[in-house]
Amino acid sequence: MSSQSADVAIVGAGIIGLAHAYIAARSGKKVVVFERNLAASGASVANFGMLWPIGQTAGPMFDLAIKSRELWLEVLQAAKLPLRNVGSLHIACRDDEAQVGQEFAALGPAHGYQCVWLDRKAALTRSTALNPDAVLGALWSETETTVDPRQVLRQLPEFLRERYGVRIECGCPVFAIEQNQVQTPRGAWRADAVIVCNGSDFEALYPDFFARSGLTRCRLQMLRTSVQPDGWELGPALAGGLTFRFYPSFRICPSLPNLRKRIADEMPEYDRFGIHTMVSQTSSGELTLGDSHDYGLLPSPFNREEIDTLILRHLASFIAVPDFSIAERWYGVYAKHLEKPYIRFKPEESVEVVTGLGGAGMTLSFGVATETFELWQAAEYCQ
Repeated sequence: MSSQSADVAIVGAGIIGLAHAYIAARSGKKVVVFERNLAASGASVANFGMLWPIGQTAGPMFDLAIKSRELWLEVLQAAKLPLRNVGSLHIACRDDEAQVGQEFAALGPAHGYQCVWLDRKAALTRSTALNPDAVLGALWSETETTVDPRQVLRQLPEFLRERYGVRIECGCPVFAIEQNQVQTPRGAWRADAVIVCNGSDFEALYPDFFARSGLTRCRLQMLRTSVQPDGWELGPALAGGLTFRFYPSFRICPSLPNLRKRIADEMPEYDRFGIHTMVSQTSSGELTLGDSHDYGLLPSPFNREEIDTLILRHLASFIAVPDFSIAERWYGVYAKHLEKPYIRFKPEESVEVVTGLGGAGMTLSFGVATETFELWQAAEYCQ
């Protein structure tokens, strides 16, 4: 089979790969994307669909999340894909949760976060899902947006094909890259640049690097309700008080250690399974619920009913929705570095590996893709 060519070859059609494809194709590059499965079926479809800048550390990572959000809005509009630009609420039901929320509302704006503290009455006006008997107040942020990841990962490739002529090769694993040659079962492709966005697949390409990279895998359990009746709207994406201990942005809050200690003392099972509680709504009206976090290179293929029960129990303590019946349960796996926000490395000339974005893949994808090509252009300029 004869060799084919592209300006940019991308390995992986998850959201990181598709973001790179969009940025490259928009700049006029000829792009081919290789996906080992018949469609992306990894972490990019097994998540909340939340674009969550408020969770990113102040400074470069928060700025990158905001840049990524801008590009998300651009591509969603161009592709005519629905979004819920609804902001977020971090719900406080205990005094220590309210204290962290109030501290972040006081400190966050100086770092660029567009957030305020809402008292109980104001919080209840933001979402009819909140239990008025439980809520003390909430941290409101306007920058969070929700998409349906399954719909995006299904339709974005078609948009890239139709608008920019991106070649999407599904069911086509890449088994070697050498000297600008991408080897696949369908023949070789020559590319000026190769970008590997292989998520948690550490074994297929460059396994020696991955073995010493510090990357691991994170397994999470999630659930989805049936479509809510009568067009009921969740409003903002919701996070429970447990979430304050999860995202690094909240480390600026002086009272966070006290909250962590109380949860560890009173709710050790939530620490054991790395559970925090969040809710988003799809464009069709289902609610996505979760999640847990279990780190290790060999994630179990078996869900634990205990984890789902704990998630649902905590959610039921601060929300009430028309239909809480569960339609789907699943687990997802993503790549995660326990110290770095993501990993990029160059195993050889003209090849870049980008992975390890953890649970921030949806939030950071387009920003990281832009960064990749800015780095490439800077390197070419210096030469």
